[in-house]
Amino acid sequence: MQQFLNSLLQQRKQDNLYRVRQTHSSIQSPILLINGQNYLSFSSNDYLGLASDDRLKIAWQDGAEKYGIGSGGSHLITGHTIVHQVLEQELALYTKRERALLFSTGYMANFGVITALLGRHDAVFLDRLNHASLVDAAKLSSAKMYRYSDMQTLNSLLSKSIAKHKLIITDGVFSMDGKIANLPKIVELAKAYNAWVMVDDAHGLGVIGKTGRGTVELYNFGVTEVPILMGTLGKAFGVFGAFIAGSELLIETLIQSARSYIYTTALPPALIESVRKSLTIVIEENWRQKQLQELVAYFRKQAISLPLMESCTPIQPIILGDSVTTLTVSKELYKRGIIVTAIRPPTVSKGTARLRITLSILHTKNQIDRLIEALMEIIPNH
Repeated sequence: MQQFLNSLLQQRKQDNLYRVRQTHSSIQSPILLINGQNYLSFSSNDYLGLASDDRLKIAWQDGAEKYGIGSGGSHLITGHTIVHQVLEQELALYTKRERALLFSTGYMANFGVITALLGRHDAVFLDRLNHASLVDAAKLSSAKMYRYSDMQTLNSLLSKSIAKHKLIITDGVFSMDGKIANLPKIVELAKAYNAWVMVDDAHGLGVIGKTGRGTVELYNFGVTEVPILMGTLGKAFGVFGAFIAGSELLIETLIQSARSYIYTTALPPALIESVRKSLTIVIEENWRQKQLQELVAYFRKQAISLPLMESCTPIQPIILGDSVTTLTVSKELYKRGIIVTAIRPPTVSKGTARLRITLSILHTKNQIDRLIEALMEIIPNH
């Protein structure tokens, strides 16, 4: 086995796809301490700057004092406390849906809902840019899986499908592109072909829309148009966990049937109290979304000569094409004290390796200027 594992890793290195973890010893902020040196980071999903907010720390400490640390069991055994119940109600109100259901991670939420609703007589239609968790969940469901790259392809696939149930799944904001899904067209096609729609809005909730309630709010859609909404709590909300929001019947069905909900330990109640505080802050301090959009606009204006992808979100990728060039630029930035992750296949398709720049309201314009100056010096033929 050791020989086999070694050959796998050597092949990864040969293909310039080997990944290395950056170990830092600081709070989550634009400045990370690595081996005693400060680095300016543009790789975090802490869009609203809440991951190190003192109010969330206090809420966690108070929760630990009241409820202890571990939840002790799954939600259907002894793990479901009053604070879990209250947060689910608050998330339902936030997303303007009848109910919400907590999961440990976005991965598990996607696994839970897709495998609970689909079987081998059904079909699932996935955008080619969808997150890996959606693809893996679709495979596990045993449903016939189709991938689409545009709305014309989706229309064609739906028109030919004779499946019992059809589910269209899309990211709200594509995590590696920063592009917002064409949800109006998806909803239109779903209605025409009697399909259901699921939106994974991990990178949209808290950031996109008039009040930051995500992609669904941006297009003014409700549970009728998008019956299944998945959101995560470790990005804009700065904590951890995930949820599915939808109708009373959907959530009750998941409680009875979603294996990744039934057979796993509930999130710690102290953590839940921290999420509740974060949710309150996100709702009350809407200046955070506005400030984030101002920084995005500033970045794009200053970086106009760089090969930016089209994106109005805090995810601002620069496609460099091959893995070698992308790794080289990332390493050169690191030498200058700047962290920007090199995203390579299989996370993105071959020939589209990129730098994935993410912005947070904790970034300053001076820090953005420093990044852009470095990129202009390093990127060849920019």
